[in-house]
This record gives sequence, structure tokens and C-alpha cells, in this order.
Amino acid sequence: MGKKKFYTVWKGHHTGVFGSWEDCKAQIKDFKGAQYKSFESFEAAKEALKGNYKDFIGKSKAKKKLSKEQLKKIGQPNLNSICVDAAVSGNPGKMEYRGVDPKTKKVLFKQGPFEDGTNNIGEFLAIVHGLAFLQKKNSDRIIYTDSRIAMGWVKKKSCNTKLKRTKKNDTLFELIDRAIIWLNNNDYKTVIVKWETKAWGEIPADFGRK
Repeated sequence: MGKKKFYTVWKGHHTGVFGSWEDCKAQIKDFKGAQYKSFESFEAAKEALKGNYKDFIGKSKAKKKLSKEQLKKIGQPNLNSICVDAAVSGNPGKMEYRGVDPKTKKVLFKQGPFEDGTNNIGEFLAIVHGLAFLQKKNSDRIIYTDSRIAMGWVKKKSCNTKLKRTKKNDTLFELIDRAIIWLNNNDYKTVIVKWETKAWGEIPADFGRK
């Protein structure tokens, strides 16, 4: 039996990470312009889903390990921080997010699950929740996220999702509206930093659904 693979589907009947070729095939069959790719691990497939299909065309399936010099340059994570992450089943599907103290592994806040959400929305909301959480406590902690997309949305003070608002996810979109209002009405000094997954492993707020 060959090594198990995981399949990222960026465009298909449903998008997300799938654990078998049959499940992946069901999402891309008869779908014009389907975008998908196999990966050797769930972590790699999940990370790829946050990016663009074109970024992975022609790339080696195996990620190169960082050299000792690269690891030394990156250093260790700042434990005076909050790590945030989201999880979704299906993308769109049931979504939840949380913030975790990387030192104690204590869950500081958690929201969801919400119906018909996406991973990017969850990552965005997690950062904004973290900003509000730290502002309320007058804390100098930084925020770690493993999503560059969500970092960009927060910087632009906009949730640039293509997901349509429906009765099913109206509660989620109300939360998005509140997050955008908060970003526009509050000044914050909290630094938002990309979690170095290649060097440090999965972010402590990861839901661990492997």
C-alpha cells in the first residue's frame, strides 16, 4: 500500500483538504477549471489551502528542511504572545477559531463552530478577537498567526472573502461586520507576526485534526 496522501482543492464543487483521492475526485469531476494538488502531509495540504494554486504548480512534493543557519536566524518564538488559529470542516463548512497562550497552552478564547464558514474567515476573526482581547487587558503581547492572507485582511481592515452571505451563515457575517467596525474604530499597537511553521512546527492554537 502506498503512502497516504492529502489533497488540497482550491476550486471544485467543494474546497478544502481531503484525505483520499476518491473524496478529491468527487469535488473536481465535471468542474471546469478545477484546481487541486496532492501533498505528503495534512499540514502541507492545510498550509497550501491558505495560498494560491499557482504558487504550487511544479513545486516538489517534499518541502526542503531548513538549514541550521536558517533556524538560527529565525530563532525561537516569543512566548509573550497569543497564538491564534482556525479550523474548518469542508471549507466552506463548520468553522471555529481560538487563541492560545503558547507558554501554558491555555485556551484564552474560543468561538464557534459557525455554519458555512471558511478557514480564511476564521483566521481573520481570530486575529481581530486577539487584538480586542489584548487591548482590553492593556497587554503588550504580540499575536502569532500562520495565515498571511488573514494578516493582509486585518491590515486592510477588510474581510476580502468571496463567500456569499446566506441565512445559514448570517450569524458569522454579523461577527465579520463587528470585526471590521472594531478595526476601523480602534488604534492598536499590537504586533502581528507570522508563525514560522517550518522552524517551530504547528502553531500552538492548531486544532490538531489530522
